Amino acid sequence: MREARYGHTATLLSDGRVLVAGGIRELGGAPLASAELYDPRPGSWTATGSMLEARTTHAAALLPDGRVLVVGGATPTGLLASAELYDPQTGAWTAAGSMLEARAATSAIVLRTGKVLVAGNTATQGAAAAVELYDPSAGSWTQTGPMGVCRNADTTTLLLDGRVLAAGGLGPTLASAELYDPSAGSWTATGSMTVPRQYYTATLLLDGRVLVTGSSGDVLGPLASTEVFDPATGSWAATGAMIEARSGDALVLLSDGVVLAAGGSGTSEPLASAELYDPGTGSWSATASMLEIRNGPTATLLPDGRVLVAGGYGRGGDALAWVELFDEGSPQVTP
Repeated sequence: MREARYGHTATLLSDGRVLVAGGIRELGGAPLASAELYDPRPGSWTATGSMLEARTTHAAALLPDGRVLVVGGATPTGLLASAELYDPQTGAWTAAGSMLEARAATSAIVLRTGKVLVAGNTATQGAAAAVELYDPSAGSWTQTGPMGVCRNADTTTLLLDGRVLAAGGLGPTLASAELYDPSAGSWTATGSMTVPRQYYTATLLLDGRVLVTGSSGDVLGPLASTEVFDPATGSWAATGAMIEARSGDALVLLSDGVVLAAGGSGTSEPLASAELYDPGTGSWSATASMLEIRNGPTATLLPDGRVLVAGGYGRGGDALAWVELFDEGSPQVTP
């Protein structure tokens, strides 16, 4: 990349390019406003317009019209309520109003209605249960039903039926989960995870279940255990353990339904190793390791089936600029 980054976002655009925005160069450093584009066809990066505000640990979502919404994030002076829109046609950013609550390490989920659900981790003490909606057609923010408990460092996942699953997080570390119904604008409790998790990862499987992996913080440390949520029954079940305990890893669903977990923090240091989860057998198997240890990278599935792994940080805490590609067809990683 043109700049080393950690705490950035990576968004696959409608034309197959990847937009990378924001982040920091080193742990505790000042956030970045810059953004850049990766084009898989020549395999190159080019600069694009900078965001209106520097931010890290923000959230990004691809809207149905092809624009990208970026919300919240952290700065040295606190959390941001501002939002902005990136137009791939012009390479420019424009303001998208302000959220009702300042947030960082939050989520942005595009619902079937085209509205964007933003939940979790607010700057206001005790307000982390507050949830809001952005309407791209009106360019406005409105409040919707709050979550049942305050959460941050949780995950939110759009299910095949249009509902949204929120699970785990700090509160203290939670095992509880709940479901958002867009038609009712409200949350209802569902089954709890088998163990509490925070700073973990989740992905939607092709069969509609949700796979969650890892955890960190409190007394848990990185976890090797994984589990799946079944929306049909509202219940969680343990599945195969990862080969290595991880937190902050990159988790991505591949074209064939297999899940790639790469990097993250192990029990003593960041990891370069990667492994694959087979939903059919519920088991993990080792695959080629990355060329660099990475904690907190982004992983983006490209239209050709390869995975772009970008950024993160290594042993020294400095962000990484160079990226890697994983090709499941010949499981190796190339710079």
